[in-house]
Amino acid sequence: MDGNSPLAIRSLNCDATMFSYCRSPRRLWFYHAYDNYMMYAFPHDELKPLTKTYTDSLSELGNLKLEHLPQQYNGSALTLIESLSSLSILGNYTEFEKAVIWLSENLSFDVDARINLFETAALHALRKLWSMRSSLNLLGTTLDVATGEWIEYSSGIGAGVDPFYEYLMKAYVLFGRDEIWKMFQSAYIAVQKYFRHGPWPRYHEADMRTGIATYWQLTSLQAFWPGLQVLVGDIEAANSSHREFFKVWKKYGVLPERYLLDHQMLHPTEKYYPLRPELAESTFYLYQATKDPWYMEVGESIMNSLNAHTKVKGGFASIRDVTTMQLEDHQHSFFLAETCKYLYLLFDDSFLLDQNYIFTTEGHPLPVRSNWHEKLPKAFNLRNGSSIKNGEQIKRTSAMSLQVCPASMIQHESNERRLESACHILDTRADHRCFSEDDCGVDANTCKWRSCSMAGYCGLWSII
Repeated sequence: MDGNSPLAIRSLNCDATMFSYCRSPRRLWFYHAYDNYMMYAFPHDELKPLTKTYTDSLSELGNLKLEHLPQQYNGSALTLIESLSSLSILGNYTEFEKAVIWLSENLSFDVDARINLFETAALHALRKLWSMRSSLNLLGTTLDVATGEWIEYSSGIGAGVDPFYEYLMKAYVLFGRDEIWKMFQSAYIAVQKYFRHGPWPRYHEADMRTGIATYWQLTSLQAFWPGLQVLVGDIEAANSSHREFFKVWKKYGVLPERYLLDHQMLHPTEKYYPLRPELAESTFYLYQATKDPWYMEVGESIMNSLNAHTKVKGGFASIRDVTTMQLEDHQHSFFLAETCKYLYLLFDDSFLLDQNYIFTTEGHPLPVRSNWHEKLPKAFNLRNGSSIKNGEQIKRTSAMSLQVCPASMIQHESNERRLESACHILDTRADHRCFSEDDCGVDANTCKWRSCSMAGYCGLWSII
C-alpha cells in the first residue's frame, strides 16, 4: 500500500487545539517512528528506515512456508497492531479508532506459519512445564514439543525463558492464584541461588540439573529482571541489578546483545542492538517505585543515545555493531510498543494515575481490577514498591529491610530448618573466600551483610 492510504496520511499536521499536545518531544519521538512506518511500510509488518521500504517479519525470520502464502500477501500490519496501546497511552484516540476499524475489516491470520505465543499467561501448559523442572526448580530454554524432552539444559533469565518468570509474577498480580505464587516463589529463589553472582549482581546461566555455571554473560534481554524485582518488592536488589546493565550501556552507548562477563568483552558475533526495550522498562519501574530522579537521568541518557546513534530520516534503525555504530535497516515493531512507551511513561505517568496496570511482556497494559492484593503486608504496595506511611509523609524503603519479599521454610539434610528469602541470596557455601565485606554479599536469612573473617572466609549462615 502506498503513502496515500487513509491511514498512511494520518494527520501529520496537528490542528490548533492539539498543537501543544502533539509537539511534546517524547510524543514526537514515537510519531517519528510511527509516521514513517505508516508512510513507507504499512500494511506490511515492519519498516526498513534506511531504504524507506518494508519487510514482512514472519517470512524474513524463516517461519513461513512461502509456497503457502496467500496470493498477494502484504503482511499482517504487525507494527500497527503493536502501536495500538501506545496510541491509547499517548491519548490519540482518533488514530487508535481508525486503526482498529482498518484492522477489523482487513486483517487475516489465515497464514501457514509458526508464531511466538508471548501473550498467551495457558494454565494447563504452565502446570505441565512446571512439572518438568529440575530438582533445583530450574527450567531449560528449549524443549521438543513432540517428545516432551528438554533439548537445551542451560538455564538463565534471558532469551528462551524470560517470559516464564515475568508471567508467573504478573499472572499472580492479575488473578491472585496461590498456585501461581508458589511456582514463582520457588522459581525466583532458585534464580537468586544459582544464577546470581557477586555483591553487585550479575546473572550468568547454569545447567538446570546441577546448577553449575554454563555461560558467564550479560544479555540485553536479561535487563527486564530489575523491573520484575520491583514487582516482587525487592527494590534494593532491583537497583543493584539495574546499575550493572546501565554500566554496560554507558560503556558502549547502547546495550549489546551479549556481553561476556568472564572476559569483560563483547560476544564476538552478537554485537548488535535491535532497539530493545528492557533497560528502559526496568528504569520506568524503578522510578515508579522510588521516585528517585536519577532514573529520569538514566532515561534521558537512553533517549540521547538513541537519538544520536539510531534516529534517521526514515525512522529509527537497529545497530548492527555497537563498536562501530553501523546501522541495520530494520525498525522492529517492539520499538513502538515498548521502548517508546516506557520512555514516555517514565516522564509522563498520567496514564497510571487512576488505575493500576500490569504490562505484558510486549508492553501492553492490562488493568488490575481484583482486590486480592489487599491481603499482602500493609507495607507493600503493588504500584510504588515498598513504603511505610509516617503521618503525612511516605518513607520509601527497600524490601530488604522490610523483609516482605518471598520467603519459605525449607528442611535441610541435617534436619536444620532455615528461612530462605528471595531478597539477596548470593552463596550458600560457608567456606566462601573473601578479601572484603563486599565479597560476601547479604545473608538470605537475615537480609544482613555477611562478614569477612581475618582468615579470609565469609561468615556462616544463621540457623533458625
